[in-house]
Amino acid sequence: MRGIVGMIVALLTAMAAPALAQTYPTRPITIVVGYPPGASSDLLARTVGDPLSATLGQPVVVDNRSGAGGNVGAAYVARAPADGYTLMVGTDAMLTSNIYLYKNTPFDPVKDFAPITNAGANIICLAVSTRLPVNSVAELIAYARANPGKLSFGSSGTASPHHLAGELLRQKAGIDILHVPYKGGGAAVNDLLGGHIPMAFLSMSAAIPALATGKIRILAVVERTRYAAMPDLPTIGETVPGFEMSSWLGFFAPAGTPSEIITRLNAAIVKILIDPAIKEKFAAVGFAVIGSTPDALAETVKTGLALRGELMRAADIRPE
Repeated sequence: MRGIVGMIVALLTAMAAPALAQTYPTRPITIVVGYPPGASSDLLARTVGDPLSATLGQPVVVDNRSGAGGNVGAAYVARAPADGYTLMVGTDAMLTSNIYLYKNTPFDPVKDFAPITNAGANIICLAVSTRLPVNSVAELIAYARANPGKLSFGSSGTASPHHLAGELLRQKAGIDILHVPYKGGGAAVNDLLGGHIPMAFLSMSAAIPALATGKIRILAVVERTRYAAMPDLPTIGETVPGFEMSSWLGFFAPAGTPSEIITRLNAAIVKILIDPAIKEKFAAVGFAVIGSTPDALAETVKTGLALRGELMRAADIRPE
């Protein structure tokens, strides 16, 4: 009897999904951000929110639920109804690193979310103090090999993509460099400017303003491809084959959200992201728009989980 009831419930649910998608949306949509106002994920949600509201004909509300490196917000969305009315801005740190940082991550990054689109990359660069006698990644590697253990690099915190970029460079280039974690990129920039650290992996949004001082130089970006806004700047991968460390932000819904709704949200959000005015606004803060398919974002999460796991084990970063 229970089996029959279950089959009936499943059938009714399957029949209701297309009808729900056809009328969607009929009420306000919430975009959950797992970080405080002012963070890059918050900027993304608020920039997309207004035009998305105009496109869908319903209010779009941004709900900041910060805590535990984004885990609080992600756990909330994972348990939300799969009806398209609760969305999330997910980050690479939240969905590919946190599972290795926290002993009890309250969600499964693959099973609990339906990817919508990879919105873009928060561009990270390798910057050095002008006191360091290097002008390229190749020269930096040669200097590090000639001076093992004498170079340190700053990052915005342990297990941040900035830290992991340094670990990846250390491993792939075979150099001995020491990590110096800071509580945010601003503090790392200040110490780089002050000559207290010789190099740092920084978000481009933090590094570009510091260039005017003449005290730092940017050697390369950590992404697989060059940054369109600064096309003359090489990638680290051009010198160190196989190097790539992207820091991305994407839109997600709870797992089980009807595919018709995911498709509609993907089309609407991608159209907003690729608008020239929006792309220009993001480029000014070091964010490169992507606007991927849901399947591409799903693959990005799975690939990122494998890569981050290998890096954290190699760096002896253990869950707390």
